[in-house]
Amino acid sequence: MLAADGTPLKRSLARALRVQKMRALMLIAPLLIFVLVTFIAPIVDMLFRSVENQIVSNTLPRTVASLSDWDASQEGAPGEEVFESFYYDLFIAAEAKEHTRLGSRLNYEQTGLSSLFRGSGRSVDDVGEDQIDALEDLNEAWEDEAFWYTLMTGGENSAPTAEPLDMQRQLLETLTGDNFSGDVGFLPGSAITRILPRTVNQYSAFALFTVFADEDVVAEEEPWESVKVALIQELQTGADLSEYAGPGAEELRAAQEMLADQPQIAFKDAFIEMDEDWGENANWRTIQTYSPELTSGYFLNAVDMQKGIDGPEARPENQQIYIMLFKRTLFMSLVICGSCILLGYPVAYLLSNLPMRTANLLMILVLLPFWTSLLVRTSAWKVMLQQQGVINDVLVWLGLVDDFGRLVMINNQFGTIVAMTHILLPFMILPMYSVMSTIPPSYVRAARSLGATQWTAFWRVYFPQSVPGIGAGSILVFILAIGYYITPEIVGGTTGTFISNRIAYHISSSLNWGLAAALGTILLAAVLILYWAYDRIVGIDNVKLG
Repeated sequence: MLAADGTPLKRSLARALRVQKMRALMLIAPLLIFVLVTFIAPIVDMLFRSVENQIVSNTLPRTVASLSDWDASQEGAPGEEVFESFYYDLFIAAEAKEHTRLGSRLNYEQTGLSSLFRGSGRSVDDVGEDQIDALEDLNEAWEDEAFWYTLMTGGENSAPTAEPLDMQRQLLETLTGDNFSGDVGFLPGSAITRILPRTVNQYSAFALFTVFADEDVVAEEEPWESVKVALIQELQTGADLSEYAGPGAEELRAAQEMLADQPQIAFKDAFIEMDEDWGENANWRTIQTYSPELTSGYFLNAVDMQKGIDGPEARPENQQIYIMLFKRTLFMSLVICGSCILLGYPVAYLLSNLPMRTANLLMILVLLPFWTSLLVRTSAWKVMLQQQGVINDVLVWLGLVDDFGRLVMINNQFGTIVAMTHILLPFMILPMYSVMSTIPPSYVRAARSLGATQWTAFWRVYFPQSVPGIGAGSILVFILAIGYYITPEIVGGTTGTFISNRIAYHISSSLNWGLAAALGTILLAAVLILYWAYDRIVGIDNVKLG
């Protein structure tokens, strides 16, 4: 069968259907994109932060590679090779001001590492100071910016190589997240690169940072101390200068001859002299443990555990807090949900059985709290419940409580439950009322006419039909309660706060976003599990909002 234009009818219908689907997709595309960008993407990003741990490997790439072969079960700090790699990593990180971020990250796992990195970043310039002074006393050329630039480029007739510059460019971009692409005004000479590769690499990093971060000219700036330390190391370890005849050849040979009588730079001793904590095994074990790009450490911390040498282990008792907070959050949310059911059911029942005009007027009282700021309502309960507040004053006036024995109803679990029950009660009443209003009164009258008592008619006929409203209100109130922040923060004190308050603390104060994301993920998983259990027991299909 053919359509009017001669094409097969089946193909024509399929094409028309595709056009309709594309038109419908275009209509919802703006909303879909808005939800993905403003809601889904931030959640996915925060969930990724719960396992993301790239800062250690990005900041200390050489150190991480050196620590991979170190046995953390041995006593004391690792060997000289690790400290040497750590020196070059820390020097560049300190110049880029990234060492403090790393210290803050590791301080979540080992107290004291933040101040250790901060102090060492200020003192790392002093490593190899005696050898650098000896080099500069030998010839003033080693303090001349132009001499260093000519030495590293190899002069006008030298063949350049871009490999060291490209490698350092990638390392700096990984370290800082900034863009270091573009013309530097410097290319290392291939001859000097073969003889002094470490020195050229350090000078390349210095050149990139000078041009893009400091916005200066490479040839007009004296190189970093790490460049001179690298040169001293390579000359002392026997760099072959016999065939080199480029710029600075005589100065290099003279420096190598002089440095033969100088002691080699002891990086390990220098760092331990800088701060004796660098000799502690625990600090290096923490760096090694959290060097992978993905970690389970945040989730272990969220359940009061930590990564040890032999795997996960429990934290000390004085540091265990999160399991208790999770239990408290679930318990108090269930209590709040139960109190809302007990208080809200009679109100919803009354509203559903009153004449429509009267019910609408009373419904205004239920909705009235929505017209008042949440902060104002919570603060009002703080005034009501405190020891010198309205409720205690009334109890004292009635003689029910002694003036010196006023009740403590604030900054504890009781205050949180009372305030949150008041705030969440409308969310329970509205679903129950919408369901109860659809239950025909004739059902109860029929039960009464068949001989049932008032209670039997209610319990056997009316109540089962109102269960979907209870289920809808319970889910709504419980999910809102389990993630509440403002009310527990104001009236909860030390015993009435929720896990959400701790999540907010890590996001806004301690800036431990990884732990906050892990706590949020566990909380989300707990809610989904409870939702699944509710579906299996009650059935989500039985939940109605009216």
